[in-house]
Amino acid sequence: MKKKKIPLRKCVACNEQKTKKELIRVVKTKENEFFVDFTGKANGRGAYICPKIECFNIAFKKDSFSRSFHVKVSDEIYEKLKKELTDYEK
Repeated sequence: MKKKKIPLRKCVACNEQKTKKELIRVVKTKENEFFVDFTGKANGRGAYICPKIECFNIAFKKDSFSRSFHVKVSDEIYEKLKKELTDYEK
């Protein structure tokens, strides 16, 4: 019997490959809305990040989400995403 392939994704901050379930997906919709997708199934372009605030701080310094989404991500959006991630950690 074949083994089922486990999908791997790379964190935009630390570049570690982990299973899809270990990472959190950040989504950009066609309307340029950004939000954290805890289900992993929302429509839009996704980028993955570890559920640690350290990784988020690295992504903010490197402006990793701007590179992933091919559009400038403002500081307000980073603050909104940071709040959603810190609420998730609790």
